[in-house]
Amino acid sequence: MSEPLIHPDIAKAHTLPSRFYTEKESFHNLLDEMRDCWYFAAHSSQFAEHNVIPLIDIEEMLGEALILTKSDKIRCLSNVCTHRGMLVATESSNSNTLQCKYHGRTFGMDGCMKNMPEFQDVEGFPSASDDLPRFPVTEWKGLQLVGGDRYLKEAITELESRLEWLDVDSYNHDKSRFRSYEIEANWALYVDNYLEGFHIPFVHGDLHGVLDSNEYRTELFEGGVLQIGIAKEGEPHFEPPATSSEYGEKVAAYYYWFYPGLMLNFYPWGLSVNQVIPLSVDRTRIVYHGYVGNPEMLGKGAGGDLDKVEMEDQEIVEGTQRGVSSKSYDRGRYSPKMERGVHHFHRIMTHNQ
Repeated sequence: MSEPLIHPDIAKAHTLPSRFYTEKESFHNLLDEMRDCWYFAAHSSQFAEHNVIPLIDIEEMLGEALILTKSDKIRCLSNVCTHRGMLVATESSNSNTLQCKYHGRTFGMDGCMKNMPEFQDVEGFPSASDDLPRFPVTEWKGLQLVGGDRYLKEAITELESRLEWLDVDSYNHDKSRFRSYEIEANWALYVDNYLEGFHIPFVHGDLHGVLDSNEYRTELFEGGVLQIGIAKEGEPHFEPPATSSEYGEKVAAYYYWFYPGLMLNFYPWGLSVNQVIPLSVDRTRIVYHGYVGNPEMLGKGAGGDLDKVEMEDQEIVEGTQRGVSSKSYDRGRYSPKMERGVHHFHRIMTHNQ
């Protein structure tokens, strides 16, 4: 039996070969595998304004156009009209029905077809195949999760055991915190950068000023990584209860990553959701959503200026894309102390290699 591409012992392992960042074949092979993973869709607070939410951000990842609807409950439905394939909803709305604007086919909020003009003479119509297909949706503390079940159980178990005390259900969607960027880099390079605090002193001067780098730590679990940032004296932090494993610690942030490209960043002010969406082998979209629990903490501490941190990260990641595309580079080595999260990610990525 041949050795795995990424050695399980980080002290012996070499990093991901550059072809994973530069070759179209490797990119598309990974994209196909990602379609059995789960993805963040919305927070329940978003239904205060709309009861129909197209899931445009994750359409590319799942290979499916989907919508969330809310009536008696929240459902995940196909966003593809069963007549000729037009998208049913192209933007969020508040409505009692779903109507395709191409030929007027109308559906209930449960996906069942209700009406179709000029179809009186069609035999065997309507049938179950004329309804919008349904897809599973899982909720954790107001977070709506859709897609496959790969690593989903492990993610819920981890979040529940660590942050059961956090009142995420009550957070409110803050549209002003939405961001969408396109960067000239492979999606995995962006994840690599996120998964280690190694670069913080060199790249993020302001963030380094509020975090205690000696106490920064990384924990691994099946399908994901948690990084815990500890606040320096006098900086904003959580006060975890006695039931928490961080009781007595000044936690500035819980940085969660779930395979392949979802980040849930919990700060004293609330939750910043980052979605990493591969567009091509060297182009990626980064989407931010913000959900506020404590408005008084906005602009403070580790989550105080996310725009600045993002710009600093993008400069580094785009420069690294140019570097790994050079013929002189193939792969390097990991820091056993600082890059455990990156090593874990690469092991997940290459499990079938």
